[in-house]
Amino acid sequence: MEEQRPTPEKDEKIIDQNVAEEATESIAEKENTTEETAEEPKESPKTETEESTIESAEEVTEEGEVEEEVINFEEMTKEELVVLLEESVKEDDVTRIKNKVASIKVAFLKLNKVDKDKQFADFIENGGKEEEYVNVDEPLEVRFKASFNIYKQNKAKYNADQEALKERNLELKKQVLEELKDLINSEETLKKTYDEFKAIQERWKEIGIVAQGEVNNLWQNYHFLVEKFFDKVKINKELRDLDLKRNLEQKIEICEKTEELLLEPSIIKSFKELQKLHDNWKEIGPVPYDKKDEIWDRFKAATDKINERRKNYYDNLHEEQKKNLESKTALCIKAEELCTVELSNIKDWQKYSDELNELMKVWRTIGPAPKKHNDEIWARFKGQLNAFFERKKDFYNKLKEQQMNNYNLKVDLCVQAEALKESTEWKKTTNDLIQLQKEWKTIGPVPKKHSDKVWKRFRTACDEFFEKKSEYFSNIHSHEADNLTKKKELIEKIKAYSFSENKEENLNVFKDFQREWMDIGHVPIKMKDKIQSEFRKAIDSQMQKLSIDETEMTAINYKTRFENVKNAGEAKNMMSRERSFLTNKINKLRDDINLWENNVGFFAESKNANLLKVEFEKKIDKAKQEMLVLEAKLKALNKSMID
Repeated sequence: MEEQRPTPEKDEKIIDQNVAEEATESIAEKENTTEETAEEPKESPKTETEESTIESAEEVTEEGEVEEEVINFEEMTKEELVVLLEESVKEDDVTRIKNKVASIKVAFLKLNKVDKDKQFADFIENGGKEEEYVNVDEPLEVRFKASFNIYKQNKAKYNADQEALKERNLELKKQVLEELKDLINSEETLKKTYDEFKAIQERWKEIGIVAQGEVNNLWQNYHFLVEKFFDKVKINKELRDLDLKRNLEQKIEICEKTEELLLEPSIIKSFKELQKLHDNWKEIGPVPYDKKDEIWDRFKAATDKINERRKNYYDNLHEEQKKNLESKTALCIKAEELCTVELSNIKDWQKYSDELNELMKVWRTIGPAPKKHNDEIWARFKGQLNAFFERKKDFYNKLKEQQMNNYNLKVDLCVQAEALKESTEWKKTTNDLIQLQKEWKTIGPVPKKHSDKVWKRFRTACDEFFEKKSEYFSNIHSHEADNLTKKKELIEKIKAYSFSENKEENLNVFKDFQREWMDIGHVPIKMKDKIQSEFRKAIDSQMQKLSIDETEMTAINYKTRFENVKNAGEAKNMMSRERSFLTNKINKLRDDINLWENNVGFFAESKNANLLKVEFEKKIDKAKQEMLVLEAKLKALNKSMID
């Protein structure tokens, strides 16, 4: 903003048009050569540095908006920008929204260009010809243009109103100058002349702004005529002293208001009010000579403090923006590191996507960087994210093709399984279906929308055969008594077995016992639970003696449990539900472990950092141990379902 200085009273006695024009030119060159008299000190209290005087009043408003509301337009979507523009143009005072609208326009057009370029590229890629491409405004563009036109109409009207107001004010001030000239030549009484003179001064103060090119000429002529009035009418010393006293009172009031601004929380508001007080100071005449330095120094001291306060505010703001730039640069470097990694599976793509999204969340918590770097650093960061997610899109497109191929392979296995389900060649068909199940496992995933359906189709064909097989063999009771004897003998064998010191060998022995138990076959139904309980006790007893850990014991017990029930009528549904439960539980524990491990570092600066870290590490270890047990169960269950 152009510096506003309390203008000293002048001793110029001859101010004609030529002198006024020269003064105007000298101000434009920032070389104020007018001679200051003893009425004011030669130094004016500055409101800004020389460099900052180039700024316009609108630029002060821009900085004011930084204090009141910081909006990162670059991170808003087109929809958000249009909504913000529609709300903003409802403001009657266009000067309050000028900079916001300009920023919205730049951000919207930048996003819109990206969309238009993509539309054109897609059109050409799909076989379209460049000369046939037609650019059609989308609904958001239509809304944007409509609101922006409203703003332009309001701005044009505001500018026109301001120009008309300046013209009216110019004519009014010229009229006042003519009246002042007439008053100087008047032969009225001193009292009447002085009253009319004060009335003219008040009217001059009340008239608003004029065109900048007219300001200096008007001001110089006005002060020339004022001085001429005092010379002409030769006001007596008492009246002159009274006028000086009134001027002093007004300047004291301005000093008090200026000092009150030091308590104003808003830096921008205090600075704007200071400019008004400067303007008021210029309208007031001289003060008693013995008070001029004192009142001047008081006004200057308060002005300097406000300017220093404002300078410190913007120095701190610029320093904070530099730190923001450093933080955002660090995020860019991290994003660039993540984006250079070659990824080949869904898990990794999702992991790195989550990490980049976390970087974006952190980015949004950081304030703006210095204006000259803000767009550049955002483009750098956004460019990395766009490139990454474009690569991810290509990966998933290829993955979809692969999954469709997997789907066709699995449909073929379904057809083969359905052809075998009616067979009564129990052994051969069992082997054939097991082979199909093994092939099924070697085929990768299929599209999610087909996954459950194709699995149920394959599973149903297999289940139908194995249920018929189970039903067939369940009717064979002739050997149940012999089976009971064999199982009792096996239990005694387990109890008497002498295990070695080799843990792996011992586990294999337990597995052999499990297989042998299952191979024996059915026993009379009334003895089933009892003999199973005895077997379980014999196994558990030996395991405890050998100190087999919980995970291994759990896996063996779990496998045995489902080996014993998998031929039951509801075995398939029960085992499927159990597998879903185990899978969900393992995934939940894995997510919790990842979350705790990723965030345990956050407690480094907290008051009880070590205590919190130890607690979280205990939770992590406990969860990992639980997950090992569940994974062992799941592995055993899966093997039971296939076997």
